[in-house]
Amino acid sequence: MPDSSSSARYSPALDDEAAWEWLIALSATARRMTEASTLPPEAQTPQAAGPDVQQWLDCLTPLAASPQWVVAQLGQSLDGRIATESGHSHYINGPESLVHLHRLRALADAVVVGAGTAAADNPQLTVRHVDGPNPVRVVLDPRGRVPTTLALFQPGDVATLHITGPQVAPLNSAAEQCCLPLNAHGQFQPHDVIALLAERGLHRVLVEGGGITISQFIEAQAVDRLHLLVAPLLIGSGRPGLVMTPIDTLEQALRPTMRSFRCGADTLFDVELRRS
Repeated sequence: MPDSSSSARYSPALDDEAAWEWLIALSATARRMTEASTLPPEAQTPQAAGPDVQQWLDCLTPLAASPQWVVAQLGQSLDGRIATESGHSHYINGPESLVHLHRLRALADAVVVGAGTAAADNPQLTVRHVDGPNPVRVVLDPRGRVPTTLALFQPGDVATLHITGPQVAPLNSAAEQCCLPLNAHGQFQPHDVIALLAERGLHRVLVEGGGITISQFIEAQAVDRLHLLVAPLLIGSGRPGLVMTPIDTLEQALRPTMRSFRCGADTLFDVELRRS
């Protein structure tokens, strides 16, 4: 942990860059911890230079200080859409939300996306809008249908883990391919994915998309926190964010504890789900 007498801990209020440097240093120390623990005094959120910096510090410090977690991140409109009917989604959320996403990536050991998101968006899943380490990129591809020509599977400095079902033949790409069993619906069990990543020393997991993959992880009670970024626009129709098993009454609805933060024009809901 940063020393409690360090200039970062007792300095005048930190600006954005200094606050992020403090958080990255805290994160690097927490990665070396073997068990989750309460925040020590020197890990308590320092004073920031303004309310915007203080908000994201308050939101991210608990993640930076913990050696293991599963966080899902989803950006959507006011009416719960993550894309139009044609699939257009760039960009529902504003630039501050994009920075928040990249901060989450920098704090994570692994970032997970489903086959549909990988094929449709051809994402890089790297840290580009902030300074910090890139996470291992993980593609969940039960049937081996994601093209290996995607940027994720090309040689480079960032590792990619391509998880497929047991019937998928070896694929020709720079990614490491590994297999997991499928459930009765032809999908991976989220807890199997988390266990596989933990075996590889990847204990902080960011589930980034898409909506179906995130919904599956939440329904399996495999997520500690959901960071839901809501943009001030109405799309009216299109692809929904969370798609979960229908319930009959509101008594069956999840009523989690949450905090809310401003993120530019967007609102960030930090939802506590607690992994089982």
